[in-house]
Amino acid sequence: MMEITATGKIEKKGFGFGVWALVSQEGKTYELYQPPSELCQSIAQVKITGKIREDIMTAAMIGKVLEVTSFTIQSP
Repeated sequence: MMEITATGKIEKKGFGFGVWALVSQEGKTYELYQPPSELCQSIAQVKITGKIREDIMTAAMIGKVLEVTSFTIQSP
C-alpha cells in the first residue's frame, strides 16, 4: 500500500447516506475509509496522512480509497 500525505478540505459526497472525502489542493478526490469521527464533518483545511487501499472497492467510486493513519485540522 502506498502512503501519502495530502492537504485539502473534507466534504460529504455521493447519494443516500453519502461518504466523506478529502478534496486535495491539487483537485484530487479521495474517499475516506472508515474515517475517525472528527473527520465526519465539513472541514475547510486538513492535512491527512494515510494509505491508498487498492484492495477495496466502494459503491461511491468517487476516487481512490484513503485509509487515514493521522490527521491535523488546520486553521484556515
